[in-house]
Amino acid sequence: MSNLSDLFWQASLDDIKQGYAYQHDSDEYVCLICGRTFQNGVIYPSGGQLYEARKYVVLHISESHKSPFHFLLELDKKLTGLTDHQKEILNLFYEGQSDADVAKALGTATSTVRNHRFSLREKQKQAKLFLAMMEILGEHVPKKQAFVEIPRNTIQVDARFAITEAESQAILSAYFPEGLNGPLKSFPLKEKRRVAILLHLIKAFEPNRTYTEKQVNEILKQSYEDYVLLRRCMIEYGMMDRTADGSAYWIKL
Repeated sequence: MSNLSDLFWQASLDDIKQGYAYQHDSDEYVCLICGRTFQNGVIYPSGGQLYEARKYVVLHISESHKSPFHFLLELDKKLTGLTDHQKEILNLFYEGQSDADVAKALGTATSTVRNHRFSLREKQKQAKLFLAMMEILGEHVPKKQAFVEIPRNTIQVDARFAITEAESQAILSAYFPEGLNGPLKSFPLKEKRRVAILLHLIKAFEPNRTYTEKQVNEILKQSYEDYVLLRRCMIEYGMMDRTADGSAYWIKL
C-alpha cells in the first residue's frame, strides 16, 4: 500500500499512532486507515454491546485493521524505509518476544538480534533529527527578499511563515498544476505552503459580504474536495470569521 489520504499526512504523530483523528468541524472521528467516519453522539452497536463513537472507532480499527502498528508495518518500503527483514523483526518485537525467541524464529544468533535492535534504535534517533532539520528548514526565512504581504490580523505574521513572491509562485504552481483557477492537487502539512494556498483561495470571496456555510462550502469545493479543512484553516489563520452558531461567514482581509 502506497497511496495515503491527505488526512493521514496532515494528522499528528499521536493521531497516526492511534489510527484515527477527531474532526472538530464535523464532530466526528475518522479512521486514518480507511477513511470511515463515526459521528460523535451516535451510539454504535457491536457484539451485543453499545459503544460511543470514540470507543467504536478503536474497536473498528482492531477488527478491520488489526492495529495501527500492523497497518504502518505493511506500508510500502518506499514509505517506511524498512526492509522486509526489519519488518519481520519489528513484528516479533511488537509481539513481546525476547531476543532469544526472535533469534530462534529467524534462525540466527541472539547477538545478531541485539545488533538489529540497536540499529533500529539508531534509526529512530536519526529520524527524529531529520524531522527537526526539516521543520527548521521549512521555517527558515532567507534575508533580503521581497515578501508577499501578509495581513496583520492573521496568525501567520510570525516571521516563520513569511513568504517571498518567488516562494508563493513556486508553491501555487506545484499545488495547482492545471492553473490557478484549476483544482488544488493536495493540501500540504507545512504551514508556509498552506498560507500561500489559502491566500490565493480567499480571493474567491468578496469583502464586506456575508456568506452562509453552504455558500462557503460550495466555493471551496470547486478547488478541493476537503472543503471543511480549507474552511477551518481560513478561520484558524484569521482570514475568515463566523458567527458563534456558524450561520454567517465573512472574510477579514
